[in-house]
Amino acid sequence: MSGEKRLHKTRNIGFMAHIDAGKTTVTERVLYYTGRTYKIGEVHDGTAVMDWMIQEQERGITITSAVTTCQWHDHIIQIIDTPGHVDFTIEVERSLRVLDGAIAVFCGVGGVEPQSETVWHQADKYRVPKIAFVNKMDRVGADFFGAIRQMAEKLGAKPLVVQLPWGVEDSFCGVIDLVAMQGIIWEDDGLGALFQYVSIPDELLTQAQEYREGLFERVAETDEVLTEKYLSGEAISEDELKRAIRKATVELKVVPVLCGAALKNKGIQPLLDAIVDYLPSPLDVPPVHGVNPQTKEVQQRRSDESEPLCALAFKIMMDQGRKLTYVRVYSGVMETGKVVYNANQWSEERVARIFEMHAKQRKRIEQARAGEIVAVMGLKDTSTGNTLCDRAHPILLEPMEFYKPVISVAVEPKTNQEQDKLSFALEKLSEEDPTFQVRYDEDTAQTIISGMGELHLDVLIKRLVEEYNLAVNVGRPQVVYRETIKRAADVEGRFSKVIDDVPHSAEIHLGVIPHARGKGVEFTSEVPPEEIPQEFLNAIQAGVQESATVGALTGYPLTDIKVILKGARYTQDEFTPMVLKVAVAQTLREACQKGTPLLLEPVMELDVIVPEEFMGEVIGDIQGRKGSVESIDKKGKIAMIKAHPPLTRLFGYSTDLRSITQGRGTFSMRFSHYDKAVT
Repeated sequence: MSGEKRLHKTRNIGFMAHIDAGKTTVTERVLYYTGRTYKIGEVHDGTAVMDWMIQEQERGITITSAVTTCQWHDHIIQIIDTPGHVDFTIEVERSLRVLDGAIAVFCGVGGVEPQSETVWHQADKYRVPKIAFVNKMDRVGADFFGAIRQMAEKLGAKPLVVQLPWGVEDSFCGVIDLVAMQGIIWEDDGLGALFQYVSIPDELLTQAQEYREGLFERVAETDEVLTEKYLSGEAISEDELKRAIRKATVELKVVPVLCGAALKNKGIQPLLDAIVDYLPSPLDVPPVHGVNPQTKEVQQRRSDESEPLCALAFKIMMDQGRKLTYVRVYSGVMETGKVVYNANQWSEERVARIFEMHAKQRKRIEQARAGEIVAVMGLKDTSTGNTLCDRAHPILLEPMEFYKPVISVAVEPKTNQEQDKLSFALEKLSEEDPTFQVRYDEDTAQTIISGMGELHLDVLIKRLVEEYNLAVNVGRPQVVYRETIKRAADVEGRFSKVIDDVPHSAEIHLGVIPHARGKGVEFTSEVPPEEIPQEFLNAIQAGVQESATVGALTGYPLTDIKVILKGARYTQDEFTPMVLKVAVAQTLREACQKGTPLLLEPVMELDVIVPEEFMGEVIGDIQGRKGSVESIDKKGKIAMIKAHPPLTRLFGYSTDLRSITQGRGTFSMRFSHYDKAVT
């Protein structure tokens, strides 16, 4: 198969959803019906192929994104199954960075749930075309049209209904295909492999005709040729309609919506057809853009084997002590035994082996071509977000953004002899996960690990036991605080020091003012450029960023302040950046003390779903935790509560909520912002 034809028939897609929407269940059916697996794996049995980690099987959730490849109607579909729990949202972020399309799975009962919003907006950030699949249509309370309304209202999406459910709850037996205008019904053989196309039943025909008319109208709005045909009353063929839907989907103008019941093996084959028909190939998406690290010129790479190599390392994984680097190849060819250039590290690395992955199983291949997602062994210095390219044609892709951890615990080995082993294991885990950070506290002589939530840290601590045979003692969770100031302050500082018998002195005039929440530390200069050399300004700015890591109140990092340089003077001919940085640190600290320092704590966005009869107790409990209740939405006998409590008051909330609601309440939370610490 030629390079262009192979790319045309390639789909790089990911499954994303809120936890328990059935995303991994859908993926397992996709693997079975495409012939990739010989039996259907189940999440609840711990037999799901894509949930291969021991903890994923024990907990029944996806923790790490898994990669696999399958085929459907002579198309190659490369799949990444991502976690649905907010603590592992980095896995979704870095997967979406390298995908061309995504399937958002929604629960037919829950509709657009909190983490659904997060992953949807992550996909929007990277302009990833999407298909929506409303799952669990066989469940009591399933509401297909309610889920579509929520997509429009909560996500700002433009859902395009291409299927209708045939029945609902216990009577759900198939779907109505509005593009082909026929019914698809599954035979109850237990595995869902047998289905047939039938005429639409009379009781659903009027509704189907109404929604098909709406489908034509929506699609015609996005295509001039179809608009003319539609307005003139000309017939529009099924192929023309599919091409128009595909074009509108790729251009992010619509989101085709399908439905099914994955656990009952219904609706998966039409979803595979939709992946092939509507989601983009690597040729359909714009070329990747980057910067030449030497000339700083903006460059691009098309999805073409003849272009210079350009690839992005998006995930690191330790497999039996060996480092596997997951890579998306955007252009060119990567070959076993050849050298690649790491544009971030300014260094060369040798590709020892290349693997096509199927969850944890590996198949050795000799080369990876444009459009492929593979795992590479031998890249010692490459980390998540690094660009791999041809040294003769270097390019640096936009770096990946990582979330900051919000919760910390102290860990120590059971015996002093295992301290080095612990340090090694933590280093390897932090290399895999950019949202997991490790530091050594000199004051307390403790090793502090930080992550995105209690579950995140619990999983990592269990991995120390299972993968590194290392039991540890764990301290009580500690919150990562921040500091800011209440009011503006202005300070002129002076620093002098004799270095190698030469006196150096610097004078710095800084102003600090409180900034809006979430703005971080912003630096600006009011000194005219001609009055300050650029190297002075660079050293001052670096000094501000470095000294902002330690606040004036309790030593927590500074945030939400604006630092203004109003004047600077340096008295020695031979410039020493360190002198300026020390002067800046002293002046900034004094300015923050003068500006009345304020302690900030992380505030979480908490979403709780409970039966209506427990609503009052749950709200009272949230308010008792100093949380502000933002909204209460009722859907039948279910109440959805959105609140903003401080993280410090949420330790053990899972147990407390189960107790209050007799085990019937569920919740999810994510970091929202830093705000004044409550006492």
